[in-house]
Amino acid sequence: MTYFGSCFCGAVELEVVGSPEAMGYCHCRSCRSWSGGPVNAFSLWKPEAIRILSGAEHIETFRKTELSRRQYCTKCGGHLMTDHPTLGLVDVFAATIPTLAFIPGVHVNYAETVLPMRDGLPKLKDFPAEFGGSGEIVPE
Repeated sequence: MTYFGSCFCGAVELEVVGSPEAMGYCHCRSCRSWSGGPVNAFSLWKPEAIRILSGAEHIETFRKTELSRRQYCTKCGGHLMTDHPTLGLVDVFAATIPTLAFIPGVHVNYAETVLPMRDGLPKLKDFPAEFGGSGEIVPE
């Protein structure tokens, strides 16, 4: 499958090919602040699955830490994706790819939630152990 997406104004267009490695929700303060919402819906992709089709000159990167490189459009401020170099994955925000059927599988950083969600999905205190977290599951 090939999916197309863009920033808020459409100046930056991208495509992602294949299937995401994972989809879910992040409840950490950084993602909440960046997204402007109480939770961030993520889709994680291998970098080679993502291609900028147009508007690359309008992409800027903000680095709060070396763990996350958040990319946005300089024309409209629309958020596009976050590169996680230590994981070898890129979070293309689910809202950036409107035709992707968002099927979440997990909640991460649920210990920081401000919006409890009772959906039966696993709720990880922080991150999976294979990504450097505790892997600890917390109750809904």
